[in-house]
Amino acid sequence: MTIVAAFVALPVSAAVIWALLRTGLARRIMAAPRGDRWHTTATPTLGGVGIFAGILAGVGGGFASGAIEPHRDLLAIVGGCSILFVAGLLDDLISFGALPKLAAQLAAAALVVWGGISVQIVESDVVAAALAIVWLVGMTNAFNLLDNMDGLAATLAAIACLFFAVDAYAINENVAALVISISIGLACAGFLPFNVRPGRSARIFMGDSGSQVLGFALGALALFTSYKVAGTTVATLAVPILILAVPIFDTALVTVVRLLEGRPVHQGGRDHSSHRLVYQGLSEFRALVLLASIAAALGVTSLAYNVLNNGRITAIGVLLTFAALVQFASFLGDVDRRGRPPAERAPKLLRLFVVNLRRLVEVVVDGALVAASFLAAYAIVVGGSGTVGQRTVFLFALPVVLFARYCAFIPFGLYRGVWRYAGARDAASIVAAVLTSSVAAYALVHLTREFTGFPRAIFVLDAIICTILVGASRFGERGLEAFLESLQQRGGRRRTLIVGAGRAGRSLLRELRETPGQHVVGFLDDDARLRGRRIQGVPVLGPLDEAARALAAVEPNVVLVTIPDADGARLDAVVRASSEADVACRFVRRELDLDPEAVLSAARR
Repeated sequence: MTIVAAFVALPVSAAVIWALLRTGLARRIMAAPRGDRWHTTATPTLGGVGIFAGILAGVGGGFASGAIEPHRDLLAIVGGCSILFVAGLLDDLISFGALPKLAAQLAAAALVVWGGISVQIVESDVVAAALAIVWLVGMTNAFNLLDNMDGLAATLAAIACLFFAVDAYAINENVAALVISISIGLACAGFLPFNVRPGRSARIFMGDSGSQVLGFALGALALFTSYKVAGTTVATLAVPILILAVPIFDTALVTVVRLLEGRPVHQGGRDHSSHRLVYQGLSEFRALVLLASIAAALGVTSLAYNVLNNGRITAIGVLLTFAALVQFASFLGDVDRRGRPPAERAPKLLRLFVVNLRRLVEVVVDGALVAASFLAAYAIVVGGSGTVGQRTVFLFALPVVLFARYCAFIPFGLYRGVWRYAGARDAASIVAAVLTSSVAAYALVHLTREFTGFPRAIFVLDAIICTILVGASRFGERGLEAFLESLQQRGGRRRTLIVGAGRAGRSLLRELRETPGQHVVGFLDDDARLRGRRIQGVPVLGPLDEAARALAAVEPNVVLVTIPDADGARLDAVVRASSEADVACRFVRRELDLDPEAVLSAARR
């Protein structure tokens, strides 16, 4: 086969890197250790030169052998990679900042779009070009961020190229995409022996000249294969996203965490998924193997979806994939990054999926609720199963809605809350997440499919139903836990009467509600405006001088007085009534000005 000429990428990449390491240039262009970087020794950053040379050699071999023709789209991809190679090499030399890098990325992306490559599943040329540019810039930066540990970016790029090559050879029969995939993958293979050396430091890094080229080339390859050749099916959206899921996942995790912590997203840090796995107890090599295995598994599923081309199977698979990835993200987000000693770490990979079982259940239940909501809205609006065209749009839109929901639920904090104590702010988060995801899903479906015969009201009704269902699942969790707790502890709970419905009394009520075995049966308070009312569901039984009547009515086990500075005569009445009813009476005093040394001294005794 003439495409064998593309295999020259491997020896060229390795030979260029080997030669560079023996020049004085390698000792001048180096990455020094820093507090926000992972490596601990100064290392040359010229690996990108070898990777780029390998890609050029592989694609050039394809041209020379006649396997592919130098059409404008291919030349645009090579030109875009060249722009980013030069910009990355300059950045490795003088570090010229984020804005010039972004300008170079936009220029490279614009060149590819000019070459005729864009998101073909979108009918509007302007929107298609804009989405293509966003995708290319996003993937470029995803790999730039992913290059944070030895071998990670190159390994994941090589795995992605393997699946793009299989797709181009066996499914879409795209010889040009096959040559590009082979060239990129083998160029990475030539770099890896110099970068991955278990137990030893890397001899060379790829630098920005390598990571940006890889991210851009893979992003362009995704547009050139699946988004250009395939039809407008669910698998069309799933294939490139799943093949590149780990870089996207890592970028999303870092972006969300840094935004929540108030740090710049582009700033370096030891908070990537690979770093968090090492903090959890894995070695660097095992962390690399784990992430590579996840990438390979997702790539296999992507090809399976493309071969089966079944919307229902793809929707279920996407749901399970997102459930697992959200669970993985929640685990990594909770990892202690303070660098505990190895002896204190727990390198049990099973914990990745069982440490937050409740969260995993929430993710799966959410997927079922989102699907049920969209199905119910569809059935109600169309009045049954609908026409063939309506069902086709529905099957295409369902995974899009699922994807949009999960992408909104994570940043809006629907998987961070302890829903047993959910309140108005949590309800607002649910509403905002559902509305945001509904708008995003509608926009994406509208851009990629004809709505002929498919009522837009389905998205409106779906948003309403989904808000109700997700809200019920979250707040129902609080009610269910309270109900189960009451069943488990019925007859054994301590019934408490609180004297004073002010700030201290309400604070005590919240504290007791979070304490197993406690049940507040009422308040006593002299404020006439509170008479007969309820505070957080607990009745105000009357003033302090009616303590005897209240004690007889609710039969508490203990009376807790939260207003010790109130009128002494009225407090005496409460104490006497408690004594006569044989109920313990205690005064709750909150002291904020205690001397820390006095408290610590007492604790040491």
